[in-house]
Order: sequence, then C-alpha cells, then structure tokens
Amino acid sequence: MGNQSDAEPWTELLSGMNDQLASAMEANMQAQNALVESWSGALGSAGDDAQMGDGMEGYAGAYDVWMEAADEAMQKAAGATEGEDLSPNEFRDLWLGAANEAFKEVMSTDAFAAATGERIEDAVELRQATDEIAQGTLHELGFATEGDVREVGERLVELERRHHEVERKLDRVLDHLEDE
Repeated sequence: MGNQSDAEPWTELLSGMNDQLASAMEANMQAQNALVESWSGALGSAGDDAQMGDGMEGYAGAYDVWMEAADEAMQKAAGATEGEDLSPNEFRDLWLGAANEAFKEVMSTDAFAAATGERIEDAVELRQATDEIAQGTLHELGFATEGDVREVGERLVELERRHHEVERKLDRVLDHLEDE
C-alpha cells in the first residue's frame, strides 16, 4: 500500500503533463487549420496556376516549420517526463519562432505578393471613392473642399507671378522715363 501512495503524485503529475501536451497539440492543430483557411482564401483569388503553385510551395514550407516545431515540442515534453527542466517560456519561444518562420515562408511567395497587391489596390479604390463622396458632400454643404483650396492656391500663385511681371514692366517703364 505504501507503494501505491508514493505513485499517486507521479501519476497526477504525468496526467497533468499529458493534458497540457494534448492542449498544446490541439492549439497547434487549430493554428495550422487557421493558416490553411486563411491561405486558401488568399490563394482563391490569386490568379494563375504558377502563382497557385508558388503559394502551395510557401504553404508546404510553413507546414514543415510547424511540424518541426511540433516534433521539438514533443521531445521537450518527453524530456520533461524524464525529469529535465522545462519552462513555459521555452514552449512560447518555440511556437513564436515557428510562427515567424512559417509566415516568412508564406510571405516570400509571389502568390502572397499578388494577393496583397490586390487587397491594397482594393483599399486604394475604396479610399478614392470615399474621398470623392466626402468632397461632393462638403461641396454640396457649402464647405471648401481640398480641391477648392488647391484651386485657390494655384490661382494665388498665378496672380503673384503676374504681379511680379507687372512690377518688372513698370520698373522698366519708370527707368525709361527717368532716362529721358
């Protein structure tokens, strides 16, 4: 009976570690699933087959990074069951590093660049349309718009240029009259 009570703390410890490992693996799978869904959505609008292939290669590289991190996490967990020191920060750093590397794999592809370019183009078009609506609304309400201010500025610069030209001509006329 003495042996059974001695084993209980170890059994509880191992059970807790198994639960944590299962939770970590589940979180890993959820993160991978989110990456696949996001990447599939981005590639769905990416365009040609070459970009699609490039995108899939990037995803495969990211997947490899995740799997290497999962293997390392399993090794660290196994080491912890054998009495090796293991801090939660090591797991955090492992997964953060893996996430950074996985995103590098994905973001370095032509497909990612094309999808990002499309999104930026969409955002610029939306901003231009919004600006046009805002300018029209301000104009209808009688407020000076950016275009109005710019036009006034351009006219002012032209008036200053003409004024300087008139001054130069007037100076020449005065000089001519004084010479006579």
